[in-house]
Amino acid sequence: MEEKYIRILDTNLNRCKEGLRVVEDTCRFVFCDDKLYKDIREVRHLASEYLADKYDEFLKARDSVTDSGRKAGEAKREDLKNIVVANFKRAEESLRVLEEYSKIFDFDIALKYKELRYRVYDFEKIVNSMY
Repeated sequence: MEEKYIRILDTNLNRCKEGLRVVEDTCRFVFCDDKLYKDIREVRHLASEYLADKYDEFLKARDSVTDSGRKAGEAKREDLKNIVVANFKRAEESLRVLEEYSKIFDFDIALKYKELRYRVYDFEKIVNSMY
């Protein structure tokens, strides 16, 4: 697979896991919802599992030092809801990218990312009712 595609997958897998971890910790420590945080953790782990065999390729292609995204601005978060919404969106968007670019090399993996994306949409709706 071409390095540019590997970098897209690597970046979006990291983005997905980071966003889900923020939401997961919020469910665990703020909302004290053991089931929900474990369900979100499962999705985070599955997202990693689907591309686990590409880990060495990802590290080899990664160039975080010169990545122009490193200097992207950060948005201020006004409250808990803003934090959670931003991180749900981060995870959902990155899952969509993982889904699309996985189609290049493994359509079955692409379908798995699609399923994860819809699970995250469901989690977002549940968490939104908790504020």
